[in-house]
Amino acid sequence: MKNKILEKLKQSEDFISGQEISKELHMTRAAIWKYINILREDGYNIESVPSKGYRLVSLPDILSYEEIKEYLKTDFMGRSIYYFNSIDSTNKKAKEIAQDEQEGTVIIAEEQTAGKGRMGRSWVSPKGKGIWMSLILKPTMEPMKVPKLTLIGAAAVHKALENMKIKAQVKWPNDILIDGKKICGILTEMSGELNMVNYVIMGIGINVNLDEKDIPDQLKDKATSLKISTGKEINRKELTANILNEFEKLYISFKEKDQMNEVLKICRENSILLGEEVKIIRGNDVRIGKAIDINENGELLIKFEGDKVESIIAGEVSLRGND
Repeated sequence: MKNKILEKLKQSEDFISGQEISKELHMTRAAIWKYINILREDGYNIESVPSKGYRLVSLPDILSYEEIKEYLKTDFMGRSIYYFNSIDSTNKKAKEIAQDEQEGTVIIAEEQTAGKGRMGRSWVSPKGKGIWMSLILKPTMEPMKVPKLTLIGAAAVHKALENMKIKAQVKWPNDILIDGKKICGILTEMSGELNMVNYVIMGIGINVNLDEKDIPDQLKDKATSLKISTGKEINRKELTANILNEFEKLYISFKEKDQMNEVLKICRENSILLGEEVKIIRGNDVRIGKAIDINENGELLIKFEGDKVESIIAGEVSLRGND
């Protein structure tokens, strides 16, 4: 009912009377007043004037479905959104509900108190300054194909940034960088059996409007935000929807036609690793090689000493001298 009142306020360019809302939505004036106050608590600036009614003055910078839907062009991605003001981890919540939710459901929060990146590292997620979301996917595929989904996520984020005239780089397989500094990380987790995926959770964390003071001192040489790198505030609602729009297109191509051409093109052409000397860390094993390509399976091809070429599907990869 709260959202129906919000729609009425958005549709009206001027004041709309409590009586009119009451009549159209079959609610008491007292109930309307209660929901108006809840909307105000959500950040909506609503003016109320006796004998005139209510007027929506300004919208909050929040990532609820009601606020991003005007930018969404998807059929299923983001059409069901669980929105939280604060949560420990969107990936954790997604895993709790994934079994019973439809594909494309998104868990999104203004703040994460225990956000996680790859290798169990903590992810700083300050309130109202980033995009902290998890996508629930239910592809019919073998577990060995799941790493390709991470590349689809990276390509979708890159394309969405490009749509907003922001130039970024892809660091295989799951990071997006600007000027060599990380602004986005993707964490893909899976529940499955030997030959079948039950569901995949793709966590996407983006430093959007973080200021310098929001980035821990120990990360300042490795991480940045869109606001810091572009010098301006970015519309989080538009970017969130843009990512979901681009992801759905690339994901459908992969799911229905096993098509990765566009994804590989984006990841290759904008790669920060290809053509460079890299360090590969797997447990205690550290090797140096040259990144030469990303193959059709989404694996990174590394040329080692003696021209031996190997494909790697996982592990820590960093530019030599940049770690």
